[in-house]
Amino acid sequence: MAAKQLTPLSTSLLSSFTTRACCLNTALRALITTNNSTTTTRPFSTTPTTLNWLAPKAGESRKSRKGRPRVPTGGSTRGTTLVWGDYGIRLKDHDRRISASQLKIADATIRQRLRGLKYRLYHRVCANIGVYTSGNDQRMGKGKGSFDYWCARPAVSKVLFELKGEVHEAVVRDAMRLAGNKLPGLYEFVRKGDPPVMGITKVGGERGTEEMLRRPRLGREVLVPGLEATAGRIGESTAV
Repeated sequence: MAAKQLTPLSTSLLSSFTTRACCLNTALRALITTNNSTTTTRPFSTTPTTLNWLAPKAGESRKSRKGRPRVPTGGSTRGTTLVWGDYGIRLKDHDRRISASQLKIADATIRQRLRGLKYRLYHRVCANIGVYTSGNDQRMGKGKGSFDYWCARPAVSKVLFELKGEVHEAVVRDAMRLAGNKLPGLYEFVRKGDPPVMGITKVGGERGTEEMLRRPRLGREVLVPGLEATAGRIGESTAV
């Protein structure tokens, strides 16, 4: 029985056996797949892989400049409100460059304070900008320098962390306070439903409406209609 089963296999193998390396490789692969009774399947998953938020997936194609954090003065409120969580921490200061190690320490601080509780923490910023240094003892010139660390340049009023879970607000507020102490700059605690921020002004109220904040900056004589008459009276009184 075994001899009968091996006869057609050996015949097909000998018929395809030549002196070429490619044909020999094909024949050996055919022999392995024929003898292997178990079918191999490729694992497939629809869940996307989690990327590292403390470093980009690939390095930089060219060395990035120092730059300045974005200050949305044109009327943008992007990234100033909560999206997934119920509580969060928002940057109040501007021109702050946060390193990846500082973000990691803040994340570890929040997790240490909420240890044993059911929650989920969301990261709204990622350290994808490279910082290059040349050292204190180097002379001027000789290029930009070598890579030092990854950092993030969050815009003013940007939400850094969000949290959602079965946790009391006072406990989350204390955890966000501790995380803000580990980060450079000033931060504030925000909740779901808080108004967005346009630049450094919160949208809401009589003087903080979106239409008023988006209006173009006009001259002083347009904003104050009776200013010209007042200026004329002042000039007459000084001339007398």
